[in-house]
Amino acid sequence: MKNFKEKADLIWRVADLLRGDYKQSDYGKVILPMTVLRRLDCVLEPTKQKVLDYYPKVKALKEGAKDLALNKIAGLNFHNRSQFNFDKLIADPNNIAVNLRNYINGFSTSAREIIEYFNFDDHIDRMDDPKADILFRVVKEFQEIDLTPDRNNMEQDSLEMGYLFEDLIRRFSEQSNETAGEHFTPREVIRLMVNVLFIEDKDILTQDGIVKTLYDPACGTGGMLSVGEQYVKELNPKAELKVFGQEINPESYAICKSDMLIKGQNPSNIKFGNTFTIDGLEEENFDYMLSNPPFGVDWKKAQKIIKAEHENKGMSGRFGAGLPRINDGSLLFLQHMISKMKPGGSRIGIVFNGSPLFTGAAESGESNIRKWIIENDWLEAVIGLPDQLFYNTGISTYIWIVTNKKSAERKGKVQLINATGAKDEELYKDGKLDFNRFWQKMDRSLGNKRKKIAENGNEKGIGFITQLYGNFEENEFVKIYPNEFFGYWRVTIEQPLKVKTEHAQSPQIATDRSGNPKPDSSLRDYENIPFLKKDAEGNLVPQTISAYFETEVLPHLPEAWVDENKTKIGYEINFTKYFYEFKPLRPLAEIKADILALEEKVLDTEKRVLQ
Repeated sequence: MKNFKEKADLIWRVADLLRGDYKQSDYGKVILPMTVLRRLDCVLEPTKQKVLDYYPKVKALKEGAKDLALNKIAGLNFHNRSQFNFDKLIADPNNIAVNLRNYINGFSTSAREIIEYFNFDDHIDRMDDPKADILFRVVKEFQEIDLTPDRNNMEQDSLEMGYLFEDLIRRFSEQSNETAGEHFTPREVIRLMVNVLFIEDKDILTQDGIVKTLYDPACGTGGMLSVGEQYVKELNPKAELKVFGQEINPESYAICKSDMLIKGQNPSNIKFGNTFTIDGLEEENFDYMLSNPPFGVDWKKAQKIIKAEHENKGMSGRFGAGLPRINDGSLLFLQHMISKMKPGGSRIGIVFNGSPLFTGAAESGESNIRKWIIENDWLEAVIGLPDQLFYNTGISTYIWIVTNKKSAERKGKVQLINATGAKDEELYKDGKLDFNRFWQKMDRSLGNKRKKIAENGNEKGIGFITQLYGNFEENEFVKIYPNEFFGYWRVTIEQPLKVKTEHAQSPQIATDRSGNPKPDSSLRDYENIPFLKKDAEGNLVPQTISAYFETEVLPHLPEAWVDENKTKIGYEINFTKYFYEFKPLRPLAEIKADILALEEKVLDTEKRVLQ
């Protein structure tokens, strides 16, 4: 398929036929399944007659055996044995509803189940009702849209088809004020994630006959799986990457499965449902995992099941390390993916907003999850991305790379890459636009997406970020810290309670029965003491609570003490702080000169207006 944007525009225009009979928010319930049907129809067209000719020979077989035999004739994982296709459907306008159902029922089981997830049968009746009478016109419009695949480059064609679906979903989501970003991820972000995920394993992936697995627990329309598969095929045409996923949105699930079906992947590897409550691939482990779970999604509906697994299974379950706040399940997804790592080594790439980096005090659910990941030496890298990259949010995002097979040079360390790029006001140098940045401004905004990571032609695009990761060297964009750098003690600083007594001229320290001073809760304070500090030469060295207390607290509060029973351990990644560069304020004389110049300009303008 070529010119996916042009095709998307054609399909979008078909929605005009639904105006009046459907609310705008419901257009997708017709257009998306019709797009899938038309795509399947175009894919099957070259072998359709062969299937029909062979069908009488296997008609008496059981359904499973029949499907296998006819799939083989079709040369795909599916077929259609109905006498109808889109051309024949429009040849009989008076029986369009019954013939369309006959056509859908003629698909093999795997393809037919995909259509069922759209609940499209109800819409056949609705469009065929005399009050609407639009079913034939909708089918006719789709029959005129050519979605024939480019058989010389099926991988790229599948990507183009993915773009088409994503564009349609985005448009329908905007019409209904839904969140388009819940369904898919910008492709340039996926390409960056795939590059970084696979770069460490290039030697393995180029071996003859290598077979690996890729999993996405929130796979949407399958974009990450498709880009991952394309990357491996380009690297090694003889390699096989088997893809797996799970998706909670029925329409996205159906689109993803249809894509897998057309590409020859096993569609049964894509499961439907809430990953938290029903793990559709419970016994499976994977070599690679990619995901962009919904940002800040609450897990209230799954709370009972998740808490039960946490309490009853502990570390033998998926959520033993801790439970985050109820209004953000991001770190639940990551724990789930870590549970899918192979003992021999797996690699994970996941997109988060900033919250999982630092939200949660010491020994909170989030902090304990970070502690578990970092102390196990699984966090390999965090890549900060530009803001305004995603369709449903303008906030900054971060890619986490997690693995249980770090290379020798990466062991015990975490790499931070600042690829956020310049802000809009910093783009101009000496009056000229500076392209020395990590993003490009889009010609036209798509929802909240106003920027994209440069894919080529820009020294700080996807290739540059991948190189920063691969080089593993500190520079203006890269910081490398030992795991301990992110840990701290949360200590409670107490001061004595002082009370007035009738025999003493000044307040006295109140004591308990053992003679120990009682703390004054109104003077209680807290300190976060990092595990590491910088010495005189700027090197990171271990520090102790007692040493910190003696140098940083006692000189100011000589009667204070640390309540050791209340000390907690926390972990956080304050990404922005590590890359902060102090910019001195402009000299007052320079600011004054600018103000005077502006005043003079205003006065001059007023004179010309009043003349």
